[in-house]
Amino acid sequence: MTTNPDILRELFIVGLRNAHAVEKQALSIMTPQVERIANYPEVADRLRLHIEETNGQIARLDDILASLDTSGSVLKDTALSMSGGMAAIVHSVAGDEILKNSFANYAFEHFEIASYKSLLTLADDGGFAQAETALRQSLAEEESMAAWIDESLPVVTRRYAALRSDAGMGEAKV
Repeated sequence: MTTNPDILRELFIVGLRNAHAVEKQALSIMTPQVERIANYPEVADRLRLHIEETNGQIARLDDILASLDTSGSVLKDTALSMSGGMAAIVHSVAGDEILKNSFANYAFEHFEIASYKSLLTLADDGGFAQAETALRQSLAEEESMAAWIDESLPVVTRRYAALRSDAGMGEAKV
């Protein structure tokens, strides 16, 4: 199937802008979580690392967009950052905040993985080979974070249950 090169370029730029906004949203979700995790230091450490990776992903997306003589969308960046902040606030009032955040982070990582896979397809089909290395690096970071969440979820769940048991049956944050 042959697709018009102008359409591929347009779709690639829209996808890059969307990914840029999603990475900004990820920062607005992860940053408050780090500040609120006391009983899960390994989760906080991994989130800090992924925040650094996410900042690198944003920089790579900025570079790709600049190479195409464009930039991210301030409107999309702002809207998704605000929605990410709201999600963090909603989870913060839950007694099982660590579990809800873990579930949301796992789902969000897979959303980002799908986004980068789509961008790589458009890069390949549209002849944007100069973007592929950066996109593959971001994809690998997202896949690594998703795998870490997947592997750590049983530990986090068991620690939450034990802390909850130690605290009694109340809704104390653990």
